[in-house]
Amino acid sequence: MPLSFRTAPVLACLICLCLAALHPQPLAAQDDAPQGTLQALLQTHQEEVARPSRNSVALVLDALLDAQLDGTLEFLRLWQDREVYERDADGLFFYAREGQDRMLVLTDIDTGEEAGVIGSREINQIRPNAGVRREIAAALVQFELSDPDPARRLAALEAISRSPDPEQIPLLAAAIEGEPDPAIRERKERVLSLLIARHGSDSAERVAAIEALTGDISTEARRVLNQLLQTQAGIAGALPEDANIERVRSPGDDLDLITAYDRLADAGLAPARRGHNAIRDALRAHVANGQVGGVALHRLSTDEARREAYRTLEEAGLVPPLVTEAAMQAAVAQYVFFDAYVEPDAAVTDAARDALDSTRTKIGIYQAFGLTLDALSLASIFFLAAIGLAITFGVMRVINMAHGEFIMMGAYTGYVVQLFIPNYTFSLAVALPLAFAITFGAGVAMERLVIRYLYTRPLETLLATFGISIALQQLAKNIFGTQARPLTAPDWLAGSVVLNDIVSISSIRVAIFVLALMFLAMLVVILQRTRLGLEVRAVTQNPGMAASMGINPDRINMLTFGLGSGIAGVAGVAIGLYAQVTSEMGANYIVQSFMTVVVGGVGSVFGTLAGAGLIGFLQKGIEWFNPGNTLAAQTYMVLFIILFIQFRPRGIVALKGRAAGD
Repeated sequence: MPLSFRTAPVLACLICLCLAALHPQPLAAQDDAPQGTLQALLQTHQEEVARPSRNSVALVLDALLDAQLDGTLEFLRLWQDREVYERDADGLFFYAREGQDRMLVLTDIDTGEEAGVIGSREINQIRPNAGVRREIAAALVQFELSDPDPARRLAALEAISRSPDPEQIPLLAAAIEGEPDPAIRERKERVLSLLIARHGSDSAERVAAIEALTGDISTEARRVLNQLLQTQAGIAGALPEDANIERVRSPGDDLDLITAYDRLADAGLAPARRGHNAIRDALRAHVANGQVGGVALHRLSTDEARREAYRTLEEAGLVPPLVTEAAMQAAVAQYVFFDAYVEPDAAVTDAARDALDSTRTKIGIYQAFGLTLDALSLASIFFLAAIGLAITFGVMRVINMAHGEFIMMGAYTGYVVQLFIPNYTFSLAVALPLAFAITFGAGVAMERLVIRYLYTRPLETLLATFGISIALQQLAKNIFGTQARPLTAPDWLAGSVVLNDIVSISSIRVAIFVLALMFLAMLVVILQRTRLGLEVRAVTQNPGMAASMGINPDRINMLTFGLGSGIAGVAGVAIGLYAQVTSEMGANYIVQSFMTVVVGGVGSVFGTLAGAGLIGFLQKGIEWFNPGNTLAAQTYMVLFIILFIQFRPRGIVALKGRAAGD
């Protein structure tokens, strides 16, 4: 029936209503989403986002990368992790999390705010397949590499460096062209070079990239080279022509016969050997009348008896035969054993091997340099701990066993100062002179009350100072307890000075080294440029002549003992910054201090420096040959020092006069 002019508009309206009923979501969604937002952009590709395929996802990814809208990176990550949802009512996209009563709490993808609660039947979880997720992952890398924030670009580079993938090569190459930051650009080029060396498709490019890594001691470069040189064991009747062979193994020479045969057995090329447990189980299964194979059970306590019984069962055909050495040799002789590179390209592995050999040489040089720095650091600690003892021992010939307790007093002084001054830098500046003053006064008091009466009796001096040492330790325990107390270094001393991936040294040890140099310079100036130093040197050389020239040896002895004790207190503050502050900490350094003084030369500042350097380098050298065994290093060091003083009893720098004569 033909339509009239009046019925045509009615039918047109009905058709529009039907279409709106069939497709309400996108139309409503595009109206609801504000323009210029991530939601609005996604709605223009609503079908591709909600039901992505490997062919259609590229359109969405290109649009997102071009728009550079806020929240895009978060959306890509959650889209890849299947945490994006589509609301049935309007087709809008949300993030969601589980709420109460099996309801989902929606999160707006633009603002990050909650957008209501909805039932699981009213919303669809978008589940991209593996192919789509790989495309999103590639876009994530590209998006992060071109992110406006430099920190995010660097983070993306570090992520690529940790988990390299061949598909990242073109993405990274494309990101280099528009990189505005020279440092980040250099980092991108380096990571790209590492990727090409490991996963490149062109052999010449890979070899060039590997040659660029020659001498590179960084951890990531060495990791790439080691990965290229990974090998796997192989067995064949003849050496494969298409394999990249690392070396051929000769059974009996560089490959144990049993190991070679076990490889054949694991590959199914020879029968497995019968182990002890298999022999035992077989014998146990054939026990009859208290015997196995004619051997009494009480005799089966040795391997020889068990093998004898097993051979009897073998001859009777009751158990599988044992594999003899001759059989193993015959089986092994039929095959070639080799190690082949996992990397099939021989040019690549040759270049990697040459680069790694050069790198190892450079690593050895840096390891020696690092060992030297460690030895200098240890020597500076020994010097600080021993210089005060060297002064008192050289001038006064007093064996002060309580010297370590002055170190302990200085460390506890630093701890107490930090209790009242929370600023660690300011507290350290206060603690150093205060520790010197306190231990200087304690040293003067000790010399006036005890030492001055025992100058001519060295054994009594040793016993008296040893008793004072024990008393000071117990006093510290009574005041501070037996637990270790913290002496915290300032933030600017908390890190390390890193030269490269091989050589680094803690900032505290550098500070101690600088402090040791300062004390060395200070003592040289005092002893060589001041009247006190002149008088100390005069008393050291000839106390009788010094007294006849108007110098008071008793006063010099007092000041010298106080100076040595004060230096020990300052050393205690420095040592406490990295060692535990306890009442026994001084005892850990008293032996090294005496060894340093004796080896270097009694009473000599430069002798103490030489002794500290010799002992520091010796201990670190022994620890390098025997790592992890500090006790052995100290034992060998003591033996060396005993031999050393047999040939040079006055030390490296021997003094003349009173110190030498005594």
